[in-house]
Amino acid sequence: MSIKPLFDRVVLEPLENEKETKGGILLPTAAQEKSQLAKVVAVGSGENTDGKQVGMQVKVGDKVLYGKFAGTEVAIDDKKYVVVRQLDILAVIE
Repeated sequence: MSIKPLFDRVVLEPLENEKETKGGILLPTAAQEKSQLAKVVAVGSGENTDGKQVGMQVKVGDKVLYGKFAGTEVAIDDKKYVVVRQLDILAVIE
């Protein structure tokens, strides 16, 4: 099954948080924060605002940072995704 976002929506695949500190200490699951890094899986066609087409600033494959409480989490074929608006993406990581 595939997912195709509409308008200015972006489908993200969250990246795993580090399970160990740089010093080698293992972090229990309860101490780990929700990851805000993700890989772009699909993008919509953009948004039409006041008669002008606003294009998408991200593309499939980009690594991005998104808002902590942004988006809607969905599970498709046992994989977790987050669907966010383009405005909820804070930065592209290069």
